[in-house]
Amino acid sequence: MAARFWDPDGSRYGIPTYPFRLAPDGLATRRQLRAAGLRPGGQEVAAQVLWYSHRYRRPGTPPIRYAYLYPVDQALPVRPMTPAKRAALAKANTARRTCPECGTDAGYVIPTSLGMCVTCAYPEEQHAA
Repeated sequence: MAARFWDPDGSRYGIPTYPFRLAPDGLATRRQLRAAGLRPGGQEVAAQVLWYSHRYRRPGTPPIRYAYLYPVDQALPVRPMTPAKRAALAKANTARRTCPECGTDAGYVIPTSLGMCVTCAYPEEQHAA
């Protein structure tokens, strides 16, 4: 299976492609860059990793996952969090926790499937307990 995704020159997939855990040193995914305090910094994708994953299979699509790789030596440091950005993020998170029905802070992110806090969505179950 891994041989199917081995394409270091990019002739089959358009960009250099490697199987899971076989990418060369010096390349990293966005998550790996972020863990190192780096970001891609506008550079183009250098390669990709492909692997099979039946865990994330969608009906009608093959169970193939991908991750783009970026050169670590060209990565830039992560931009620092400014006070304005921190305040905007806090405001957005507060809005996600505030119930539109009762207006209280639920203490958790309101499920989009309900559109309101669990107490407002199922009032009969709250009174029974």
